[in-house]
Amino acid sequence: MTKKEAILLAGAKLFAEKGFNGTSMAELAELTDIAGATIFYHFKNKEELFLAVLEQVKDGILKSFDEYFAGNVFKNGLEMVEGVISYFLFMAGHKEEWFLLLHRNHPYRLAEVNPVCRRYLEVIYNCFTDVFERAIRRGRADGSIRDIPAHKTALVILSMVDGVVRFKTYQLYNAGALYNNLMELCRRMLENPKQ
Repeated sequence: MTKKEAILLAGAKLFAEKGFNGTSMAELAELTDIAGATIFYHFKNKEELFLAVLEQVKDGILKSFDEYFAGNVFKNGLEMVEGVISYFLFMAGHKEEWFLLLHRNHPYRLAEVNPVCRRYLEVIYNCFTDVFERAIRRGRADGSIRDIPAHKTALVILSMVDGVVRFKTYQLYNAGALYNNLMELCRRMLENPKQ
């Protein structure tokens, strides 16, 4: 692992756990055992490091969904929605630091003034919405999903699924206990009664 990769890995961990304001470059240097001057050689300031970490999260999410769709076959759109929900929850557990980072306030505050940050967040949330919307459109076409607005329904499903992830993130409720209920509610919301 290069020094830059080590800095990004440690930065992701610290930003996720402590937030932007709670993360210090001195702590990052101590955690990585890399001199502060070396960190500033790769990233001129903490905001630039944060943006590089957010870019890695964005790239990781896009790659994960690409790999998921390349490795799975679905009999219909409804099954595809259920698969995407399951994979989203799996990814949130497997890559917890990504979702901790996305559930922090700082990225959204920074996005108000930083167009790069805004673009990264838009790409991430468009990816999330698009995977659900793609499955809904497929289900409408194959008859497994009733005639509903694909984009708005994708946003509703994303909100529900991400809400369950937030329960886990903030340890407010056992999110795993909601899995079956979440799947049943989504199925009832989407299912074509004529099938």
